Amino acid sequence: MDKIVIVPEDEEEEFDDMGSHNHSMVQANLAYLFKCMGDYTVFIELSLDVSHLDLERYSVKEDLVPDIALYPKRPLSIPHDILRMTEMPLLIVEILSPRQGTGSILEKFGAYFALGIRSSWLVDPLTQTVHIYQSPTSRTTFSTGDVVDPSLDIHMPISEIFAS
Repeated sequence: MDKIVIVPEDEEEEFDDMGSHNHSMVQANLAYLFKCMGDYTVFIELSLDVSHLDLERYSVKEDLVPDIALYPKRPLSIPHDILRMTEMPLLIVEILSPRQGTGSILEKFGAYFALGIRSSWLVDPLTQTVHIYQSPTSRTTFSTGDVVDPSLDIHMPISEIFAS
């Protein structure tokens, strides 16, 4: 039986973007689909260094952690790991969690585009839609057929993103 967790009001902000069953499943599906393309390295929950960005203007912390970040193919960073990426990804994906609103994600998208990221995806497991932003004000929404991101020539069946 699934357990329901009640979070005190003073701790709610910390849990606003906490993952869930659907969030986690969609995140795994997308990571797998991107990986299968072969041209990219897929990172999950990778910290992006935004310390050079006007943090007050974009209402973000010293780093942003997208659900998925897509980079050109690359090897492991050996012998030194990287804690915060200064090189920005080509594409990021944010997946809505049950207690998260689109407003907070769209604020992050402004920062992502200011950092030079070419494409930002907002994925909603509840409505099974994918919104692809090419800029903070330009988006295309997909709920059937193939999701198409022209900035990287990515095509994938929406049914695979939300498959169980």
